[in-house]
Amino acid sequence: MRRLAVRGAGVTVLFSGLSFSVQMIGTMVLARILTPGDYGLVTMVTTFSLLLMNFGLNGFTEAVLQRDEIDEALASNLFWINISVGLLLTIGFAAAGTLLAKFYHEPRVAHVAVAMSATIFVTSASVLHLALLKRAMCFSVVSFNEILSRTASVVISILLGWAGWRYWALVAGAVALPLTVSVMAWIACRWIPSRPRRVDGMSPMVRFATVVYARFSLNYSTRNVDNLLVGWRFGTPALGFYKKAYDIFVLPSNQLVSNIAEVVISALSRCKRDPVRYRRYFLGGLSVLAFVGMGLGADLTLVGKDLIRLLLGPRWGVAGKIFTFFGPGIGIMLVYYTHGWIHLSTGRADRWFRWGVFEIAVTISLFIVALHWGPTGVAAAWTASFWILCVPAFWYAGKPIQFGVGLVIGTVWRYALASLLAGIACAWIVSTIHLPFASDATAAAAFARIVTDSVLLFTLYIGAVVGLHGGWEPLRQIARLLPDLMPGRRPVFESPQEELATVGVSGGESID
Repeated sequence: MRRLAVRGAGVTVLFSGLSFSVQMIGTMVLARILTPGDYGLVTMVTTFSLLLMNFGLNGFTEAVLQRDEIDEALASNLFWINISVGLLLTIGFAAAGTLLAKFYHEPRVAHVAVAMSATIFVTSASVLHLALLKRAMCFSVVSFNEILSRTASVVISILLGWAGWRYWALVAGAVALPLTVSVMAWIACRWIPSRPRRVDGMSPMVRFATVVYARFSLNYSTRNVDNLLVGWRFGTPALGFYKKAYDIFVLPSNQLVSNIAEVVISALSRCKRDPVRYRRYFLGGLSVLAFVGMGLGADLTLVGKDLIRLLLGPRWGVAGKIFTFFGPGIGIMLVYYTHGWIHLSTGRADRWFRWGVFEIAVTISLFIVALHWGPTGVAAAWTASFWILCVPAFWYAGKPIQFGVGLVIGTVWRYALASLLAGIACAWIVSTIHLPFASDATAAAAFARIVTDSVLLFTLYIGAVVGLHGGWEPLRQIARLLPDLMPGRRPVFESPQEELATVGVSGGESID
């Protein structure tokens, strides 16, 4: 199971990197075709549409993954519930477009909302098929679907952007993404849901899914109320700059934590009755994330302005300034989000929801206080929120299973200190040397600064990590994982029963 899970994580991260590359190419091209105002206008709508689009995708997916056994009847009922709610949400959101236009004092929002409402229903059509693929640990299939869909979305947006469609190019790409996902999911998972019928175990799964989605809604609100406040207070251009800085800020989380969440939850759920094994798996994964995240956060804090200038062009300089305040929160953000793995893998979505209520109260309070300093203040509030909430979050998540917060602190603190020391030392060295391209505003000079600063930073960081750990064990730990991370053939099982036991499917009619 460990190799199956680690290989699934490796495949997911690999394909996620390819998808990220496609997305970044699209971002670089579109940022030079469209304006910050175009991005800001679409963000005003997607701030709300993405929440409704994720109904079922966050909820029914986890319900399918964490259940010990699932049969065809249960899966079919979940499908019909999900797609029915998706249709209602689609109609409701399209009708609410005029209210959004009045809130933002922007009439174009109403038309964009009607078009974006289609993404809600289309997404609901693929939720159960994707969940079954993930439950069977067919992560390479799911990841291939993601990269193909992302490519279709980016190509359509670029072509329409060049044709002069402006913000409608972004809308068309947003609709194309879930449409391609749904078509490919039905092709990959050749399961046709049967008619709905009464079946035992339905109510607990729906309750679990509802609580997970409620927790997702709280987390989503926390992560998007900043867009709401910035757009309402400062308008579409300011929101466009802020959103681009924020998108780069959350990329490490989306590429690492979010993309492997289903893999980790599937693995941890199967060893939740073995506390020693559970802690070893979780802390091993957390150590790798902390090592990567803390170093990446320190590096992006130093090179963030040049990175945004290189990727988006010189007119996005304001976004680079905003990103500088996001950078110190990247590493701790990766660590913080893993506390949800504990809640979900142990089936305690109720506690995850209650923590979410506290989280959103703290974060929104920080946003309101920081709004006085504009988008840069809101970015600083984000960073502060992760550092404030991290330790209490793990204490609360681990309490029901006696998973002490001291284990998390003991795993992470050396990486956090190493990134701080390396960042300070790198900044001091760079400011002292005065390289010939230090003040050059060209793209070539920005690239040279990124390479120079990053090489120096990671050299210092690895040295600090080795020194604080008293040896090379952190690097050896990653090296031991590499063989299992490599994509390979699907594991061979001794019998069909062994394969079914691994993915947890039994009873009733079989599901392909």
